[in-house]
Amino acid sequence: MAELWFLAPAAALLAGLLALAPLGVQVLRRGVVFIDLAVAQAAAAAALGVAAWVEHPGWWIAQGAALCGALLAAALVAWLARRAPAQREALIGLVYVAAACAALLTARSDPHGRERMAELLAADVLWAGWPQAGVLAACALGVGLLQRWLAQDRWFFPSFALVTSLAMPVLGLFVVFALLIAPALWWRRKPSTAMLGASLALVLGLGISGVLDAPSGACVALMLALFGALSAFRRSAAPPDLQP
Repeated sequence: MAELWFLAPAAALLAGLLALAPLGVQVLRRGVVFIDLAVAQAAAAAALGVAAWVEHPGWWIAQGAALCGALLAAALVAWLARRAPAQREALIGLVYVAAACAALLTARSDPHGRERMAELLAADVLWAGWPQAGVLAACALGVGLLQRWLAQDRWFFPSFALVTSLAMPVLGLFVVFALLIAPALWWRRKPSTAMLGASLALVLGLGISGVLDAPSGACVALMLALFGALSAFRRSAAPPDLQP
């Protein structure tokens, strides 16, 4: 069974794709691309704070702190989007900068803060096990059940915060962002093309990581970024159809 070690990381990535891609379509529809970076960075700052101030926090404590940080950031982003729609992307970018600075300052008070922050940015997906894959699969199921309501802010923002805060410790911020944006760029042409191409990018990323003995998170995010960039060369299409 040792040769099947890659199945759990592959399952975690696939479940992450199924959970995040539909949310990414909604992100592009709203024009709030920075929301992922802002919300995920706020979750990271909260998780780093717990690690710095609580000795050996359990998974539930760290995850609860990350969720609270993500929900607060999502609520702030939703308020800014309604309050100043013309400047919302710039304001959301500032939320990301503030959360990133909070994470940096918090990490300074933890002897292992820099290592923890690096793991949250580019997690080593190869360490993902079946419990983590199960959590992401549950997220994918929840997003699928809520798909028809995600166009409404009261459903989208809490769902986005919850899924992002659960996915980031497993996949890292870079992979989470890439899974949100890269498939969504292809979605307007054909959803099946978006999912199939993104799945292929995940497999290539894991394969390159294994062959080169390189960080898996960075390799997967790079392949997803290249896949998303290729969307610029396809024929222009109508805006994405967001109806289930």
